[in-house]
Amino acid sequence: MNQTDSQTNPEIPQERLHEYFELIDKLLTCPNGQEPEILEANSTLLDAGLIQTMLRVSAIFAHEGNSDGAEFLVHVARELSKALGFYPDLSVKE
Repeated sequence: MNQTDSQTNPEIPQERLHEYFELIDKLLTCPNGQEPEILEANSTLLDAGLIQTMLRVSAIFAHEGNSDGAEFLVHVARELSKALGFYPDLSVKE
């Protein structure tokens, strides 16, 4: 692991991080509407680490001026967070 990778996400093994990046790339390049299929086909990667990686990539995109890519990743990360139970559903009243 090089120094950049360890600084990017020290708690995620490099191989797993590589898999996350590949999945993120697939999501960014797939035709609109096929995201659920891609996520389902890669269900073993759907975890908090993926969400964290998506948010970090979205921050890089935002700094590079790719606001569409950044917004897309934040949206997908939020929806995944909800689906995995990491994000509170504020619409439900107790």
